Amino acid sequence: MVDPEAYAGTANGDYEPPVPIRTPPIWAWPPRPVAALRWFVGSLLYPWVGFYLVLSIVIWRWLLPSEETMATLRAGWILQIWIRNLALLLLVAGGLHWSLHMRRRQDRDFKFNGRWPAESRKFLWRSQVRDNMFWTLVSGGFFWTAYESLTHWAYASGLVGRPDWASNPVYVFLMATLGVVLWSTAHFWANHRLLHWRPLYRIAHELHHRNVNPGPWSGISMHPLEHLIYFSSFLLWWVVPVHPIVILMCGMYQGPGPAPSHSGFERVRLVGRWEIPAGDLFHQLHHRYFEVNY
Repeated sequence: MVDPEAYAGTANGDYEPPVPIRTPPIWAWPPRPVAALRWFVGSLLYPWVGFYLVLSIVIWRWLLPSEETMATLRAGWILQIWIRNLALLLLVAGGLHWSLHMRRRQDRDFKFNGRWPAESRKFLWRSQVRDNMFWTLVSGGFFWTAYESLTHWAYASGLVGRPDWASNPVYVFLMATLGVVLWSTAHFWANHRLLHWRPLYRIAHELHHRNVNPGPWSGISMHPLEHLIYFSSFLLWWVVPVHPIVILMCGMYQGPGPAPSHSGFERVRLVGRWEIPAGDLFHQLHHRYFEVNY
């Protein structure tokens, strides 16, 4: 399944961070609470989860349809959420692609693979970027919107209850950050292993792995069947009561969230020497060696 000619990775002199690759201290045993807290603040909240949390609060406060509106399934408010979700994908994935791959603001600094997005018959329109944009916006945008809209409707209609404690600020913050990240990570690990089962890989997951050298638009460039499974993480909130901000954060983390980790760069340079983390070698290697680093 591996095409070594399609990958010019670390063995060919491109950027390689320090090895061995270390797992976050949150998984350490015996537990390392101080290191885990430092990781939570310095590597999890900053910058991406914090950015998505701010966006989620803004959307909840000013852009989310009212509970009364969402109590009935109607095309109007669902279309509003769909347009907003497409705009978010364009903002994050499109913004990273424009900066890193079109303007090439930092050239190949921190780039794992020196090559740029491919042109090949294995992609729609023989273009990796156009192919990835199509699957992300058309299929990904649809399933993200469908799961999110149905979850909002379930609460607004009374099908799922929302007790007062679900709006406690501390609970909302912990669930919107650590809760969403841990649940999304566990859910992704399980469905990712399932999708590497050979029949499902051939039917669905192979489409994502055409991106041997991923870019920002590769994050949720997936087959519709994979999107159906991937965005099912929303279903936990039908059982565990949460505030709308948590539902929005789940969409943020699942939708535009994978764009930085698939950007092909370990770090993104913003202004001067200010750099923020993006991708990691662990996942980059999974796109090269499909049977490791799940």
